[in-house]
Amino acid sequence: MTAHKTLLVCSCDKTQRLDPEMLKAAAGAEHVVAVNQLCGNDLSTAAEHLGARNEVLIACGQQAALFERLAEDIYAETQHAATLHTIDIRDRAGWSAPDAKPERLAAKQAALIAAAQLPAPMAPAKTIQSSGVCCIIGPTEQAVMMAELVKDELGVTCIVNDAGPIQLPSAAYDVAKGQLTSAYGALGNFKLEFAHLQTLNPAGRGEPGYGEVKSTARSECDVFIDLRGAAPAFPSHQKRNGYFWADPNKTGELERIALTARERVGEFEKTVYFKLEESLCAHSRANQPGCTRCLDVCPTEAIFSAGDHVQIDSDICAGCGSCAAVCPTSAISMTETPFEALTKALDVMAKVYREHTNESPRLVFHTLGTGAEAITNLARYDDGLADDLIPMGLEHTDRIGHAEIMAAFGAGYAEVLILADNEIDRQAVAAEVELAQSMLKGTHNSPSRVRVIDAIELCNAGDNAGRVSDPVLLVGGRRDITRVAVAAMADKIEAPIPLPAGAPYGAINIDSDKCTLCLACVSLCPTGALGDHPDRPEVQFTENACVQCGVCDSTCPESAITLIPQLDVSKDALIARPLHSEEPFECINCGTPFGVASTINRIVEKLENKHWMYTNSDNIQLIKMCDDCRVKAQFHGDQAPMAGGQRPRVRTSDDYLDS
Repeated sequence: MTAHKTLLVCSCDKTQRLDPEMLKAAAGAEHVVAVNQLCGNDLSTAAEHLGARNEVLIACGQQAALFERLAEDIYAETQHAATLHTIDIRDRAGWSAPDAKPERLAAKQAALIAAAQLPAPMAPAKTIQSSGVCCIIGPTEQAVMMAELVKDELGVTCIVNDAGPIQLPSAAYDVAKGQLTSAYGALGNFKLEFAHLQTLNPAGRGEPGYGEVKSTARSECDVFIDLRGAAPAFPSHQKRNGYFWADPNKTGELERIALTARERVGEFEKTVYFKLEESLCAHSRANQPGCTRCLDVCPTEAIFSAGDHVQIDSDICAGCGSCAAVCPTSAISMTETPFEALTKALDVMAKVYREHTNESPRLVFHTLGTGAEAITNLARYDDGLADDLIPMGLEHTDRIGHAEIMAAFGAGYAEVLILADNEIDRQAVAAEVELAQSMLKGTHNSPSRVRVIDAIELCNAGDNAGRVSDPVLLVGGRRDITRVAVAAMADKIEAPIPLPAGAPYGAINIDSDKCTLCLACVSLCPTGALGDHPDRPEVQFTENACVQCGVCDSTCPESAITLIPQLDVSKDALIARPLHSEEPFECINCGTPFGVASTINRIVEKLENKHWMYTNSDNIQLIKMCDDCRVKAQFHGDQAPMAGGQRPRVRTSDDYLDS
């Protein structure tokens, strides 16, 4: 039996306008109920529908926890309750400036509700075990103070790094002295290395002392508390699960850390944020360096080289998505917000908005934490979001790359904005925004249609007089959608679009004076952009497949290859074209083509009468022969160096009888 869906909408005490029927259609609901105070005077309406065996969608994000508790209470009493979903349309669409157009606000509310009906991606998870083994590093006074705060829940070892008074031995925790030299890992699996380590000797009478100095020592722990006050042991340390860093001299820091650290004992579920297809990775081939884009942008250093491909430590990965945003081959994809799900949501929201307004919306990407809070504050205390600005919330804006931006333009958005939480986030997306702006500029559109903004700019009206392009079908991978969207932005693009250095699109140039057509670049190209000709010495190139990884450049023994970052959306980019071709050299004996004519002639020129083996000798002719003829000449020629003596005549019985 199929459950019916009921949509409950609330005007929040008549402070927002609603179009119940429009919202009902967007939600795909059979029934819609509109009230003024769903969390107050009309709470009984919510209780009535939550008591049914249906699906209930409540368009209120602020009081979501209240409705969840109400559903739990109803289930506890009746052993059945409706399936509850909540969504915010008030802060993101309903509350706006006094002069906002009602039809735009209603269309935006419908767009948000329609996108919420899409199936949510399911990210896999792994289990992390923490036994509560804790290492505290810092000055003696602060390290011991922290140990006293967490000793009842954690198994503590203090590593002091100063010349403070020696701590009296304690059965509650161990004490040692040393200097941290390296650290790796995350919750449940930290690996630490120390120099000049001395353990406190608990035995004996009188002043306690430290034992023998160990030049190096290693240790493992589940929880790592760093009170050294210097630079954190890890980059982006706030994202390192199980690691706590603080300034030991700052008031209240120890107590704050202790409250959280004490809870890091037991079994934890951690999301595996990524999916890695090693076969697609263009990091390296045959020890020749290639693409390092993900290594360059990972803020937590969770990515490391593993031969021809990279590997990602799922314990360290914080799920920011910056690696997926820059990966040119889609070898790395995100499981929480896969590209396909993101583009589908963008397409649905733009389509619903256009159906009701005949206008192009604008889009803003924001974080679900700080960004969503900024939108809420603007809605309550200011003019809120501009009436044509549709918000898209993500865990991290680092996830946004040029492909997501181009997909938004392909869906019909007039502008794409990114609300950065801080300067670090702003820098994280800067390169991808610059790349998208170059593509816009190449299609004769204003680069300012994509930009990073501050919260105050969310209220500003934008340029939505016309969309950058007519909506296109968002089907395929990141490169496919980027290519289609860019091609749709201009009626005619006469030449490839120049892109910034490091862009994942482009061509290569081969210096014909240097290239020997050894085809080393062809054999190692990880994407198949470079190929050869079956019948003659030739390097062929398919530009659409090139990701500018640089493997060909680093492989070429003659340094004949140059990368050219550009985007060619013409059909020519889909077809293999010759980059460098020469006539083959024909064997002087049998005429079989082999090798490259220029290479053979160059070798002959360098050796003939200039090397003792090829002076006053016919040996130079061996170089001009194919493999088969060269072997025959070496064994059967008049002056063959490998020829044997004259084969003796076979003796018969007559020979013996005659002798």
